[in-house]
Amino acid sequence: MTEDHAEVVVYWRPGCPYCMKLRMRMRLAKLPRTEVNIWRDPEAAAFVRSVADGNETVPTVTVGGKAMVNPSMRQVREVVRAQAPRAGA
Repeated sequence: MTEDHAEVVVYWRPGCPYCMKLRMRMRLAKLPRTEVNIWRDPEAAAFVRSVADGNETVPTVTVGGKAMVNPSMRQVREVVRAQAPRAGA
């Protein structure tokens, strides 16, 4: 999937306050990532449903192939450090 472009992928949708908060924290931390709007990418929406018990719960973040549904920035940093240290958390 989009992991070809970055080791950290954020699946989000417009109007989601949780997405806005996490994406802003990632920007401030200068964490390299690919952001995918699930309303514009049906395959991404299907992926989110596959890891979120059939729901389109966002933000969903993958790091090195590990999916996290609605993670905190702390959780993202921990997984980045463990799974994708080159991404630099």
